[in-house]
Formats: sequence, structure tokens, C-alpha cells
Amino acid sequence: MTPYRQAYIEANGIRLHVAEQGEGPLVLLCHGFPETSHAWRHQLAALSRAGFRAVAPDLRGYGSSECPPATGQYTTLDVVGDLVALLDVLGERDAVVVGNDWGATIAWQAAQLRPDRFRAVAAFGVPMMGRAPMAPSRLFPQNDHTRFYTHYFSEPGLAEAELEREVATTLRKIYFSASGDVGAREASTPNPFGLVRRDGGLLDALIDPPAMPAWLAPTDLNKFVEAFNISGFRGGLNYYRNLDRNWELQSAFEGLLVEVPALYLVGERDTGLAMPGMHEIIAGMPRIVPKLAGSRIVPRAGHWLQQEAPDFVNSALIEFLRDL
Repeated sequence: MTPYRQAYIEANGIRLHVAEQGEGPLVLLCHGFPETSHAWRHQLAALSRAGFRAVAPDLRGYGSSECPPATGQYTTLDVVGDLVALLDVLGERDAVVVGNDWGATIAWQAAQLRPDRFRAVAAFGVPMMGRAPMAPSRLFPQNDHTRFYTHYFSEPGLAEAELEREVATTLRKIYFSASGDVGAREASTPNPFGLVRRDGGLLDALIDPPAMPAWLAPTDLNKFVEAFNISGFRGGLNYYRNLDRNWELQSAFEGLLVEVPALYLVGERDTGLAMPGMHEIIAGMPRIVPKLAGSRIVPRAGHWLQQEAPDFVNSALIEFLRDL
């Protein structure tokens, strides 16, 4: 039985399911793909004990939150709008926004665009990046035999058919293969955030472990499985289907800095660190995030940072929050 409270909130014209625990200054927690608010179970409890009000929504399209029908309703601006509306409904003037994976992208953009509502940001895995020189559909590789996973995700219905065939297997493979439990990352390491063969699917090269790592108990895995059996994967995949549209919209705030205090954490074995240029992007973040408190690498952890290394994350996050 989960200690956090659960509720449904009408915000920005859609119904959001939220998990909440604690009282005090608000901390808003944004999950990634394929996760839900339950990914923040350790942080909800720790932040509550530390004197904060922690709220984690199932982002639009996920879990028990509403899944808008149109693909175009999943831009980063749509989700930032949800967060702003959520603050209003919660009766809060501002919040610290925290995110992992896609949630990190959302958190960075929320802090960049609305520093009046998001007074600080903590991001895990995905660093703050400037606008790419070209649209992602042109930037990411593909050829006659393979394509970058974002191209695979962008074809309507294709990834859904594969990922929804057996949700438990899908999540086991993705969670394990992107975790630090795979070991040190090498070029030959199966990577769910890499190339997909045109005659196959995302899951083909991923490991289906005989048992899940200790950081993901069977009861917790079952909660994720239940959530995606409800929502399917279309909502989460629609975030990827708006990558080019996000790039177009980003032109309106080209050159805008993230002016609020910020913290960045990344797992030592995060799959994203293997992407070309990622270390340089992380090193260059102070140019666009001038109040960056630090970039810290979490030993032996992978992509699901707040689940894999909750003690490290909680300690770093609470220290950051108390220093604000």
C-alpha cells in the first residue's frame, strides 16, 4: 500500500492523476518515458519528511491521466501549460520543478519560460541544451537497414503494436536494459535509446532479465504494468512525435537563458552519456544555466536515476532545496 495520497485534478482542460505527500514548499516531480508518477515514490516520502509538499502527476497521456486524442496535443508547451495550471489548482504561487528523462526536458523548459512560477529546477539525465541546428528528423540517423529510435517511435501505430503486445515484458526489458545493472556501458551494450533495425523492433536487442534488480520490487513493477495496461503507450510516444514541432516552437525563445537556480544529476551508466557530444553539452551548461549549482555523476546508476539511486538523489535534492 502506497503512503502517498492520490487524486484527480482538472487542469488546463484535461484530467490529471497526481500523487501527493507532505506539507510545505511545493516540489513538482515530472517522470519520463515509460514511467508514471510512481517512479517518484522514494522522493515523495523523503521530501515529505524533509518538510516539503511533493506532487507527482501522471503527465498527459500516461497512467490514469487523460490521453488527449490528437498527436499535436503533446508538445512541451502543452505539458508546461499543464504544470502551470496544476500550480493554480493546488493554490500555489510557485514551485521547484524536478524531472527525469522527458520530465527533465519539461522541467528545463518550464523554468526557462516561467521563472515566475518555477523558482528552481533539478533535472536528471537530460541536460539543458540549446536549440539544435536542424530539426530532429533531419539530425538523427537512419538508413535502409536501421534508424534512430525516435524515427521508429514517430510512425503512428508501429511502436504501439510492439510495446503493447506484452506490457510486462516491454517494461522489464526497457527498465533493465537502460539501468546501471547492465554494467559499464560499451559500444556493444544493448541500448534502448539507439538504433532499431527496419526489419525488427525496439525490444529485439534488449535483455529480458531472469529477475529484476533490487531497486524495482515486483509490486512496483506491477504498478507500472497496470498503468500502461490502462493508458497504452500512444500518449508517451506522442511526445516523440512532436520533436520537430518542439524544435519549431523553440525558435520563439532562442537565446533565452534558464535564470533560476538549477541542479543536474546523471547516472554514470546512463545510456544518454554514450550519445555523441553529450559530455560537451553537459560541460557547456553554465553558459545557458548561469545559476547551475553543479553537475554530479551518480556512480553505477543508469537512466532511472531516482529509482536506482534514491538515497543519493534524495540527499542531493534536499540539500539543493534547503540552500535555495
